[in-house]
Amino acid sequence: MPRLHRADYRNGINKFIKNWIMAKLSIRNNVENLEKVAEFVSGFSSDRGLPDKFVFEMNLVLDELVTNVITYGYSDKEPHKIDIEIDLMDDEVVMTISDDGDEFNPLDHEVQGRDASLRERPVGGLGIFFVKEKTDELSYVRENGKNIVTLKKFIKQKEDKNED
Repeated sequence: MPRLHRADYRNGINKFIKNWIMAKLSIRNNVENLEKVAEFVSGFSSDRGLPDKFVFEMNLVLDELVTNVITYGYSDKEPHKIDIEIDLMDDEVVMTISDDGDEFNPLDHEVQGRDASLRERPVGGLGIFFVKEKTDELSYVRENGKNIVTLKKFIKQKEDKNED
């Protein structure tokens, strides 16, 4: 087995670090802060030249999940912190939302009446459906009293940048 030299290892780590970009945002559980989330996603995305459709879908997904946390996640009226992290590595974006709200696993949520007409469909539930549809991978864990939702979305080629 060939031996990995220290210089090769360092070059590999440096390449990894060079291609890995991370950004974090912490907000309070207040609907007025949804605008900060949209600005955070837009700023992160425009600085990296991500495709418009991709950015729209990232915003849709994060807005839905953060809105759910703010609206339904807490049984008290106290201020709580919601952390959002976006990691970019080569052709994928990983978004993580963590909160100390009531335990809720969006993967366990089934959409009721999705095929029904608008009049027959129960209110709510489609947001989680859109989250599942617009992400490539979705995971949930409850750890140290926090809900942690991780979403992975693969970036299409740069030629699709202005795709409608």
